[in-house]
Amino acid sequence: MIEVNGVSKDYKMYHSNNGWLASVKSLFTRTHYWKKAVTDLNFHIQEGELVGFIGPNGAGKSTTVKMLSGVLTPTRGSIRVNGIIPSDDRKHNAMHIGVVFGQRSQLYWDLPMEDTFQLFQRMYHIPAPEFRRNTEFFVELLEMQSFYRTPVRQLSLGQKMRANLAAALLHDPKILYLDEPTIGLDVIAKTKIRRFLRELNEEKKTTVILTTHDMDDIEEVCDRLMMIDDGRIIYDGGLPEFKDRFSGGTVLEVDFATDDFVLTDDRIQIVGKTDSSVTFMFHKRDIGVGEAISLITRKHDIRDLRLKEPELEKTIGMIYENNKRGREQL
Repeated sequence: MIEVNGVSKDYKMYHSNNGWLASVKSLFTRTHYWKKAVTDLNFHIQEGELVGFIGPNGAGKSTTVKMLSGVLTPTRGSIRVNGIIPSDDRKHNAMHIGVVFGQRSQLYWDLPMEDTFQLFQRMYHIPAPEFRRNTEFFVELLEMQSFYRTPVRQLSLGQKMRANLAAALLHDPKILYLDEPTIGLDVIAKTKIRRFLRELNEEKKTTVILTTHDMDDIEEVCDRLMMIDDGRIIYDGGLPEFKDRFSGGTVLEVDFATDDFVLTDDRIQIVGKTDSSVTFMFHKRDIGVGEAISLITRKHDIRDLRLKEPELEKTIGMIYENNKRGREQL
């Protein structure tokens, strides 16, 4: 569905000069330099994938999404989205994608959502049966019956976000780009949107590219994680593999009935011990959770156990910090 091969994007930046003389000179001649936004991106995304695209501010996320949507043209490399070169045929590309930005609305302020949807029907030339079917589907799935005919200016932030999602999907796009879709929303609204994205993917096989700073969005929606930093992809793979590779490991706390515990398997480490409670750590690439629990508990009586998966947010924060320190030392 998406093919990105050797893509880089450079921006031409001009030096700012202080003083009135320098300002006058800049009217006739200006010096510039090139700023690299992204460098040598390579990735392919299949139809129906749910991809979390994350990175710190200024890492190149927005630039990448703008190139995928046709707003920007790559300086080098090639992009194909559903067989189309986005920057060469923006109008054709727009007919097959949906875009939702958390802080920007595509709804008309004084009109009810129903009227906005009808405008979108004409704009995208959606046949009446398909429009009616999609409208009913999204209104029900996003629970918008109570405010479907309410002017947009009277809607809450969560209601507007759900309406924006529906508007972006009325024409059945094959790909949906989401930028911070849950920013500023309460827990209930976030839950509804995350559940909707999962059900949308199951029902229509829509490919979803999600950029967000909320790691709960990633964990509850996405199957694949792409991480960009300083304009380069530094990880592309599954969420469980990411946690296992970059975190300390999975932690298992066990309360034993007695204190005569013995462990001989070197795939499991003891990282803490207090009286009859022992804390273990292991990596799933070495041993599965079920086998680890079985090895630890099969010869001993236990009172309780607690499994702690690696925290995605802490792991990602650690990577950001390590990369930042590495750049500062260069």
